[in-house]
Amino acid sequence: MTAVFAYVGCRTTRERNARGRGIGVYAIDTQSGAWEHVQTFEPLENPSFLALNAAQDVLYAVHGDGAEVSSYAIDAAHGQLIALNRRSCEGRNPVHLAPSRDGTSLAVAAYATGAAVQFPVGVDGALGDVSSYVRFPGEPGPHRVEQASSHPHHIARYVTQRYDTDWHIVPDKGLDRVFALKWEGVGTTPALTSGRSREGAGPRHAAFHPTLPLIYISNELDSSVTAWAFDPITGALEPLHTMSVLPGTHHALSRAAGIVIRPDGRALYVTNRGHDSITTVELDGTTGMPVRAHWTHTQGQGPRFLCLSHDGQMLYVANEHSDSIIQYALDATTAIPAPTGRVVATGSPVCIIFKTCQE
Repeated sequence: MTAVFAYVGCRTTRERNARGRGIGVYAIDTQSGAWEHVQTFEPLENPSFLALNAAQDVLYAVHGDGAEVSSYAIDAAHGQLIALNRRSCEGRNPVHLAPSRDGTSLAVAAYATGAAVQFPVGVDGALGDVSSYVRFPGEPGPHRVEQASSHPHHIARYVTQRYDTDWHIVPDKGLDRVFALKWEGVGTTPALTSGRSREGAGPRHAAFHPTLPLIYISNELDSSVTAWAFDPITGALEPLHTMSVLPGTHHALSRAAGIVIRPDGRALYVTNRGHDSITTVELDGTTGMPVRAHWTHTQGQGPRFLCLSHDGQMLYVANEHSDSIIQYALDATTAIPAPTGRVVATGSPVCIIFKTCQE
């Protein structure tokens, strides 16, 4: 039998008007889909984004608005967390992280400092001190508040059904650029390429087409999604097609946030904070270009994050401001999500990851 655990990151601080306490651990019944609370690892300050190593026996967390990254061993039988160590990321507001392909390092994006940092990883999963520090070059976008300087928001490693690379894709909200960087080893200076998005777009998060060399970027500030061509060999990036993720009738304040793509590449999903919706973007089966959009309410406020379940059959949305995770079933024909009625109540959720293991 397969055991599945969910780990939920959250906001905890008064400055964020948050109600979270720490990393939530849940056991998921693979038959019914029910979530059972196992542990809340607390007190922690803004464990806002999480990542697992390849063996899924170590979890890493960035502490948003702060300056640290932490590591935790995972109890194999019950999924509970055991603290390993913390390290300074030598920058402010780490927002995203991803292990290297060989597992010897961890990459982190520092939003406020405009940098990417690399940590060496020990054999037990604990983090060493920063071994490489890279700032992102370019001119800030036109938004006077949100684009005063470089603001890298994501640093996912480019891995698909077809490609398994050392490139990390980094949308930079402040510079209106999407970067690709690649370390050749721990402590080295990475190769760096980039492409320019629309002025004022505010690139935020990335998703990768499963078989085509395409990257999809959710643009926070203008609430759009852009399909980019990506060369997995050279790291070259080229924007191809941009589409709004808001209905044409919506004119109130809204910001695009999370993005995820189906394993079959038929559609991708983007959350909208303000409109409080999930945009289902249908993708052309041949070209992978966005063709149509459909909107589904998130059953809550401030949907900062969304993800697919471990088996790709369900979609989960984390509503930060209404303290809920909403489960959606994905229609087999249309790919449009529909709420199942299952709601997980948890304070200020902003990230969900899944661990699977054989019992």
